[in-house]
Amino acid sequence: MFNRLCALLALSLFLALPVQAEQKVQVGDYAIHYVSFGSTFIPPSIAKTYGISRSRYIGLVNVVILDTSKSDEGEAVAANISGNAQNLIGSQKKLKFKEIREGTAIYYIAEVDHRNEETFTFTLDISNGTDLQTNLQFEQKFYVD
Repeated sequence: MFNRLCALLALSLFLALPVQAEQKVQVGDYAIHYVSFGSTFIPPSIAKTYGISRSRYIGLVNVVILDTSKSDEGEAVAANISGNAQNLIGSQKKLKFKEIREGTAIYYIAEVDHRNEETFTFTLDISNGTDLQTNLQFEQKFYVD
């Protein structure tokens, strides 16, 4: 099921989003992959399976953490992720991340309500409780489709 979800997400993103650089940071032995996009890019059946809201006015933040110390591909790592989204006028929204596990894969999804062409600066605190503790900040503009 995870492979199907990843394939559908990847296909949807490649077809719908403009080409951009990989969104990844390397922190020691950990590769942190992150992306944000409109929730309507998720097929309805996948959204229903994982309890993800689909709306023209909801964006998603997806974070995956891989331990790359043993292989280039890495192994999924459980983490605590918290953070907020701040728009250009300073309004903040607290992000609530949902952990989704499928086989050996672990990823974290948060929803953020938005208006057309609203830009957010996301600030995330990521920790695995041992040797990974970092802050991640990135910006994303959302559109109502």
